[in-house]
Amino acid sequence: MSEKVDAKRLRASAVGEDLSEQECQTLAGIMEARQLQDGERLVAEGQADNTLFILVDGRLAVTGNVLGQEIVVYTMKVGEVAGTRAFVDRTPRKATLRAVGPATVYSMKPDAFESLLDKHPHIVYGVMRALFRITHANLMRMNQESQELVNYVSKVRGRY
Repeated sequence: MSEKVDAKRLRASAVGEDLSEQECQTLAGIMEARQLQDGERLVAEGQADNTLFILVDGRLAVTGNVLGQEIVVYTMKVGEVAGTRAFVDRTPRKATLRAVGPATVYSMKPDAFESLLDKHPHIVYGVMRALFRITHANLMRMNQESQELVNYVSKVRGRY
């Protein structure tokens, strides 16, 4: 089931933070909306799909294949974005995305996004700035989790 991309919901996401309502309206014009049912897979690990996904309703489980089993490594919340690396680098997916309950996702293909370059460079700049901020936040979170694991194994800086 599909619905129209709502510029106000887009603006409330991590991608729309630096964009005006009018800019989000323009961006919404090149995006698609998709309704997912509980357990429905949006994209699979290893798939050659370069789409950027913005979760606007519900939750998505980010899973990886560990020893042949699908393990949840993160659960996305409304406003979060998935697929930044695949979108920018156009490389295969490193994780599977699966709905946890009903969910609504907005998606954008790289070619559609690049079509905005000539007439709407400020929108392109704002989105790329947001993608950098998202990637940086993910890297900082992973570094913190890695340090906590080292602290746990070493039994330092905590109550273990």
